[in-house]
Amino acid sequence: MSGVTRLGYVGIEASDLAAWKIFGTQILGLQLHSETPGQRLVFRMDQQAQRLQVQAGPADDLVYAGYETPNAEALAALVQRLRAADVEVQPGSAELAASRQVEALYVCRDPDGNRIELYCGPALIHAPFRSEVLRSAFVTGEQGLGHYFLITPQDRQRALDFYVGLLGFKLSDYIRQELAPGVVADAAFLHCNGRHHSLAVAQLPAPKRIHHLMLQVADMRDVGHAYDRCRDLQVPVEMSLGFHPNDEMFSFYATSPSGFAVELGWGGLQVDDSTWQVRSFDRLSEWGHRPVAQPA
Repeated sequence: MSGVTRLGYVGIEASDLAAWKIFGTQILGLQLHSETPGQRLVFRMDQQAQRLQVQAGPADDLVYAGYETPNAEALAALVQRLRAADVEVQPGSAELAASRQVEALYVCRDPDGNRIELYCGPALIHAPFRSEVLRSAFVTGEQGLGHYFLITPQDRQRALDFYVGLLGFKLSDYIRQELAPGVVADAAFLHCNGRHHSLAVAQLPAPKRIHHLMLQVADMRDVGHAYDRCRDLQVPVEMSLGFHPNDEMFSFYATSPSGFAVELGWGGLQVDDSTWQVRSFDRLSEWGHRPVAQPA
């Protein structure tokens, strides 16, 4: 079954654009592509015209995720499959497509109401990507933007039926861990290309739709430098340096200005569907990723 091929972009609604401008460029190493004062920030991380859009608003949360399809024909076939399953899908306007800098897109919602934008033909910029702080580059290309960890308040199976059964994701693995008495993280990790997962879905008590967004760099030293920048600039670190057993990502988690985490990582596994076997793990981290006490 054909489906989406990569996570292309995400949109965040944020109450403090000024803080996000600093966080995006000085901590994460993104390039500010455009800015509409008081309204939105658009960040680059490679040749794609935009990867992260932060718009002004009170939610401080994920407000949409954009998934790429190979071409207009594949996009039309995916829309038809969704409609056949009684999912309401609306064509995006020309103005919306121009804002997202894509050729065409459609909009639907997953079973929990999260906005999904399905598109083809992202605009590319020939000018080189430039970061003020990274020594390497972000790992994107065929693997897309990175991944995000989505919280589902409902039965997780409903979300899997949508993302796997309709959008064409495949299961990578599961992790189930009791974080505290009566508090269990029960997560499924899904891939749509070689990246170990572009999406994780978990039933977990949480105040936001998104638990974290992950960006991957090509040089391990960039993870360490970013960790130091957080400490130097007094940006809260939610979880220390650590290593995940399932995707083998070395990373840490910084607290974004909107309160959810951004994971900056290096060295993640790639999936080969011809040999991959779905496994279950009993812990989210093999070592590290411990809560970091914040200054009083």
